[in-house]
Amino acid sequence: MSTTLTAENIVTGYGKQEIVHGVSLSAEAGKITCIFGPNGCGKSTLLKAIAGALPVWSGTASLGDATLSNLAVHEVVRQGLVLMPQGGGVFPRLTVMENLRMGGYAIADSRLVEQRIEAVIEQYPSLARRRRTAAGSLSGGEQAMLGLGRALVSEPRFILLDEPSAGLSPAMVIETLERIGSLTAHGIGIVMVEQNIREAMPMADKLYILAAGERRFEGKPQDVRDDRQIMDIYMGGA
Repeated sequence: MSTTLTAENIVTGYGKQEIVHGVSLSAEAGKITCIFGPNGCGKSTLLKAIAGALPVWSGTASLGDATLSNLAVHEVVRQGLVLMPQGGGVFPRLTVMENLRMGGYAIADSRLVEQRIEAVIEQYPSLARRRRTAAGSLSGGEQAMLGLGRALVSEPRFILLDEPSAGLSPAMVIETLERIGSLTAHGIGIVMVEQNIREAMPMADKLYILAAGERRFEGKPQDVRDDRQIMDIYMGGA
C-alpha cells in the first residue's frame, strides 16, 4: 500500500500574520501533486509548514502514520520528507560536494552518506565534473540539479519542490521537470509548487489551486481543463 502525505486544515503564517487559512491536501508516493495559484497566495508557506521550516499554528501534517506537525526540519527529513526551496536552496560558497553532504546531515553514518552521494553523482554527470566548484558559480540549471541531487541523498519518500523551474532557460525547464518526473518511477512522491503551468500541468496526477491562502480546487488536470471558469480565473487560460 502506498504511503500518503497528508495535510489537514493547516493554518500558518509569519509573525502574527496568518497566510494559510485551513488548507488540506493529500499526495501519494510515486505520484506528482501540483499546487498552482497566484503569487502571494500561500503556496510556498504551506510547503514550509509541512516540511518543518515554519510552525503549524493549527491542523496536522503527517506522512503515513508519522505526525510531522512542528517537528524540526532534520526530524522531518528522517521521516522521509525533504523540501527543495526555490533556486535549489544551494549554499553558494560551498562546493558541489559540500552541498551534497549537507543533504545527508541527518544521517549519522558518514560512509553511508558518501555512498549515497556517489550514487546521486552517477545520475548527474555535470555535477561529477564540478565536484570542487563553488555552487555559486554554477549555472541556474546546474544549481537546480544540485538542489535536487542534495534532496536525494537522504533517500526521501517525498520531495516538496518550490518553483523548481524559476529562472531557468526554456531548455533547462524541460530537462529539470523531466528529471523530477522520473523520480516517481522509484516510488518517490512529488509535491510541486510551480508557476510554469503549461509545462507542469501535463505531469500532474493531481492538482490543487490556492488563492488568498485558501484551497479553491482539488482534482485531476482534466477536471481543470474542462472548467473554463477555473482556467480563466486561476490558470491564466493555460
